[in-house]
Amino acid sequence: MNRRPLRGSERALAGLIGLTVFFGLWELLVRSLHIRPFVLRAPSQALHDIWEAPRFYWTQALTTGREALVGFLIALVIAVLWGAAMAASNILDAASTPVLVLVMVTPFATYAPSAVLWLGAGWRPIEFIIALACLPAFVIAAADGMRSADSASRELLRSVDASRWEVLWRLRLPAALPSLFTAARWNIGLSLVIAYLVEGYALVTRGLGAWGKRYASFNNANGVWAVVFCMAALGVVGMLALATLRSRVLHWHASERRPAA
Repeated sequence: MNRRPLRGSERALAGLIGLTVFFGLWELLVRSLHIRPFVLRAPSQALHDIWEAPRFYWTQALTTGREALVGFLIALVIAVLWGAAMAASNILDAASTPVLVLVMVTPFATYAPSAVLWLGAGWRPIEFIIALACLPAFVIAAADGMRSADSASRELLRSVDASRWEVLWRLRLPAALPSLFTAARWNIGLSLVIAYLVEGYALVTRGLGAWGKRYASFNNANGVWAVVFCMAALGVVGMLALATLRSRVLHWHASERRPAA
């Protein structure tokens, strides 16, 4: 039995229900087991802390979200070009694979201080490391998706002397979009986590990571958990935005088409 794709409002409602159940169980667990606040905060307590200073947390969340988005988009653009080259050349594909694996398995915390020394304090090293960490998943998704483009369509475009750009734009890129959206779901969380952690190295004074490190150094559990909840909110907003974009861009794909009545 084929599942009917959810509309944007249905997806948002389902996500809201899931979050409500999750946080309700969390609240019940903390209160019923009398867990100490510095071990695990109840969601209501963390939300109360945010409610007391909404503008402050909104500003910090916007800073971290912007850094994550910029690094995410830089990685996506580079990955589309790199993936297209890999899909067109088996030699480049074989040469690129170990490099991508090396980037994936190297802990970014080991070279974060070097990136700060190289690019200077501020947002540049943060976005650089985000883009570098998000690149492998996007490149592999782009290359595999473009390589899976319909062979008959490739022959048809070749028969009319279509340029490489036309083949990329009209055939290879649409074929890669489903896998790119799958990689994007992973990279949204990855970009936010890296933005949070690298802000602690980059000597910045704004952002959820900078304030989270400051709160942790002063054993301010209230501030730490408020920042954690802001990070979670950023992730939820990013996932909902990506799901909405996917339903609009991939309206032609089998995963988004609605079965006929």
